Amino acid sequence: MAEQPVAPWPAFELCPGAATSGVIFICDHASPAVPEAYAGLGLAPEAFTRHIAYDIGAAALTRALAARFEAPAVLSHFSRLLIDPNRGLDDPTLIMELSDGAIIPGNHGITEGERATRIAQFWQPYRHAVQAEIARMVATGPVPAIVSLHSFTPRWKGARRPWPVAVLWDTDARMALPLIADLRTDHGMNVGDNQPYDGALKGDTLHEMATVPGLPHVLIELRQDEIGDDAGVARWTSRLEAALRPLLVQAGLHQMVPQGSRAR
Repeated sequence: MAEQPVAPWPAFELCPGAATSGVIFICDHASPAVPEAYAGLGLAPEAFTRHIAYDIGAAALTRALAARFEAPAVLSHFSRLLIDPNRGLDDPTLIMELSDGAIIPGNHGITEGERATRIAQFWQPYRHAVQAEIARMVATGPVPAIVSLHSFTPRWKGARRPWPVAVLWDTDARMALPLIADLRTDHGMNVGDNQPYDGALKGDTLHEMATVPGLPHVLIELRQDEIGDDAGVARWTSRLEAALRPLLVQAGLHQMVPQGSRAR
């Protein structure tokens, strides 16, 4: 297995959109792709169809919402098994050796040089692309809201996860709490509020791109059986569009709020 890809690799996909759209969509775990030089990290091909490799359905939902809003979107173009773009550089799960019971042979005993290569060729270009697109929007139009899209498995450690959708947030509730309230109007939908994960993760993409500079933001998690096919993606695209549009025109949303100014 080569220590680095033998050819340049596109670390991100950029869906162009209007700088004045008021929103940018990002998808940290959009792709299961790994360059051939990494020989599948020593895993069977089937591993890259699983949630350990990417967030199933999240990329299609991201592209669909970006199209509805005529907004830009930035999606990763490499598997989280190679390096996780939604982790800080000091996070021990940045390059996983074990994921949901699956041993990742290609991540065992990697050198500092290989770690630096993955950061430089994959992690940094994706983060820089998100940062550059946000900067373009801030310079041109209203302060954009950042909507991050993820998906989670229907079951975890044998237990059924009851939330079809979840909203994750840290210190800024401007978008999160109204969105949770709106989604719960759908026949008592069970909406996860920082479940099954907590939105407070220092060093993750939203922390660096939104929480620290004070940009309005929210992270939306869909259960994978909800967006595992075209019909599910279409249904949730329409539902989330209906919920997000009024949020994006709320007075006071499009401004920067210093980190930590809003208590949870």
